[in-house]
Order: sequence, then structure tokens, then C-alpha cells
Amino acid sequence: MSEWEKLIPRPKSSFLKVKCPNCGNEQIIFSHAVNKVKCTVCGTVLAEPSGGKAIIKGEIIAVFE
Repeated sequence: MSEWEKLIPRPKSSFLKVKCPNCGNEQIIFSHAVNKVKCTVCGTVLAEPSGGKAIIKGEIIAVFE
């Protein structure tokens, strides 16, 4: 680990590409969502807030850090 990596902390949050379990729509959401995130096509809840990391209801396809 280099000296710069020790001095500069990395964020623990990220953006996630999530697939809707009902319609298969792919959507990018924040990992620490504060509000309920619904699918733009069918309206199914994809993520619910829990005070920290959101509870993800769909399938996580990719993580963007």
C-alpha cells in the first residue's frame, strides 16, 4: 500500500447497476439510497433505505466505484 492510499480514504459508497426481478429493466442506483428506488418501467421497489446501505431487492449486475 502506497503512502497516498493511507492518507486519502476511499469512499464506501458506490453506484450499482441493478436488474429488476419483474420486467428485467436495468437501472443504475446509489448503494446508500435515502429514498425508495422504484423501477422506471413497472414500478417495483428495487431498493429500500435502512439507515446506511440500502436493501437491494433486485439482482446486482455491476458495481461502479
